Amino acid sequence: MGAWELLLVGVVILFGLCGVLVPGVPGSWLVWAAVLWWALKDPRPVAWGVLVGATVALLLCQVVRWALPPRRLREAGATPRMAVYAGVGAFLGFVLVPVVGAIPGFMGGVYLCERLRLGGHGEARAALRTAMRSGGWSVLAELFTCLLIAGAWAGAELWG
Repeated sequence: MGAWELLLVGVVILFGLCGVLVPGVPGSWLVWAAVLWWALKDPRPVAWGVLVGATVALLLCQVVRWALPPRRLREAGATPRMAVYAGVGAFLGFVLVPVVGAIPGFMGGVYLCERLRLGGHGEARAALRTAMRSGGWSVLAELFTCLLIAGAWAGAELWG
């Protein structure tokens, strides 16, 4: 697979990660489609292993999301700015503390956004609690799964 094709797969994965944070955009399926295309173009067994793992992870994520409350973030006061802070926090957490850092990074991003908007610790903590109860766990589960898939793809490409 050529460098341009790898770059395109990476860009689609990045769009999918961003799409997870935007309601109505099939972000997780964009990530899966990019991995599928990569696996079809790459004859190595590790590519098929990543595709199977991505498929299983996304199916499990859908089961978890169905068990969680539906997304009602807009009604709870979530803004696009909060989604950006949460997404950047999750990404930085995922990179700084591999895999498990995405969870505190996501929540830290929401907290920081609300702290800057509201000004106080107590208000920001209450807003974080409200956001997570109103669908933040669902978004976090999907984003975490997509970050795992992106990490598996990058690891397979770099070290596979």
